[in-house]
Amino acid sequence: MDWGRAADLKYVESAARMIAEVANQSKIVVEKSTVPVKAAESISNILKANHRTGVQYQVLSNPEFLAEGTAVSDLLQPDRVLIGGDQTTEGREAVESLCWIYQHWVPKEKIITMNTWSSELSKLAANAFLAQRISSINAMSAICEMTGADVTEVAHAVGTDTRIGNKFLKASVGFGGFSGFGGSCFQKDVLNMVYLCECLNLPEVADYWQQVININEYQKRRFANRIIECLFNTVTNKKIAVFGFSFKKDTGDTRESAAIYVCKYLMDEGANLRIYDPKVTEKKMFCELTNPILCEDPERVRELVTAYKDPYEAADGTHALVICTEWDQFTMLEYTKIYERMLKPAFIFDGRIILDHEALMKIGFQVVTIGKKLHRSNVHRSFSTSSQS
Repeated sequence: MDWGRAADLKYVESAARMIAEVANQSKIVVEKSTVPVKAAESISNILKANHRTGVQYQVLSNPEFLAEGTAVSDLLQPDRVLIGGDQTTEGREAVESLCWIYQHWVPKEKIITMNTWSSELSKLAANAFLAQRISSINAMSAICEMTGADVTEVAHAVGTDTRIGNKFLKASVGFGGFSGFGGSCFQKDVLNMVYLCECLNLPEVADYWQQVININEYQKRRFANRIIECLFNTVTNKKIAVFGFSFKKDTGDTRESAAIYVCKYLMDEGANLRIYDPKVTEKKMFCELTNPILCEDPERVRELVTAYKDPYEAADGTHALVICTEWDQFTMLEYTKIYERMLKPAFIFDGRIILDHEALMKIGFQVVTIGKKLHRSNVHRSFSTSSQS
């Protein structure tokens, strides 16, 4: 059992026991956050085993679909609301009671009712399908780099097919940001799907969903390897600026951020990292990088990593600059100024495909990005990218 799932079950059980302890009249218990499938059944069993005389419970599944940075709008204008309950008279009455609450601001046609299993599985399925799309386009990016195709053009062509659509088809260094997932939800939910399939003796299905995770890990390691290869096959004692540490822009959340793993791979090769992020604190950076699961030598991390509050200072005297988070700020920096203060040849590795690569190459940068080969222009001139988008 993975620790994330074990922690979920621990808190679910604790909450259920607390409800049973304090409830003195019948209750509708709503399982709101993302939990392992069958959590509602577990809650119901605990409540029934500890209920007081005359106290009855109905347990509903009502998974949330909120994203960091847009949580309020996601709540007020949801794509859909899922409510699952027992297919009994009492269960349907409880479902209708929760529907009534949502109907105060959500159109009735957007409220979908179903059985509890379907509701819990639908949340896992939604995140697994989104993760699958991200891993698919990231797998395509590797092919593009080897063939000369442009993953952005391929994604656009694929996305214009109305059967597919254009959402979640932006290649990147790995799950995280608008192009992918980080936080912990997507990865945790896919792993829960893998665990569920294994428990149901569906090894082939479990292997399928595990591969979604494997491609994501491959993409992060592949990006780090490209950095090492481009820097003449060694980054030992080289200074590398890392721009962005949160899992996506406009948040300080670092859970499962691609930057953590890219930094780890580079540190394993002896690189000196100079990290800048507009919102992530130095304490949080070191907390993630010295996590015992990833790090055996916290002191070495402190020797190799320095956090900066200014991007220009972070890039000063470095061999390379690595974009790991798609902060808007990074598209508006004065890259001519950055180039002048870097060691030459100066490299930029754009892991989010957000910069103006042609403009950067005209300044003099060696530019490497996800999903395409860049051909350096013979024209080198001073260029300010303060108006890039």
